Amino acid sequence: MNIIAIMLGGFLGAICRYMLGEWLHIGEGFPIGTFLVNMSGCFLLGMFLTYEATKVPRRDLLVLFVGTGFFGSFTTFSTFSTEVVLLCERGMVGLAIVYILLSVILGVLAAGGGWKLIRTYAAQKGEAK
Repeated sequence: MNIIAIMLGGFLGAICRYMLGEWLHIGEGFPIGTFLVNMSGCFLLGMFLTYEATKVPRRDLLVLFVGTGFFGSFTTFSTFSTEVVLLCERGMVGLAIVYILLSVILGVLAAGGGWKLIRTYAAQKGEAK
């Protein structure tokens, strides 16, 4: 059952990433589509996993479906890495460095922001662990 949950979540996450990435694709410069997909995925995964950590009993299949499956295929490190290489190949090394720094720093901040949002919400409701 675990594999099916991951597979179904991954199927939906990949489709959403493709559709959003295509909709946000703008020219050959900064890869805004992948960047926004990855940042939103970091934020939402931070929220989701933090929320799920407050649940007793744990809903392992839901975590596998949403966390591992959906967000695992929605966000994309391989596309990010390839886009960095392509920017360098096109002579846009400065833009590649900006992309790397923004992706790493803002990705961590987005995940932390999602975590903080849910922790604050849970604390206000008296549900914080």
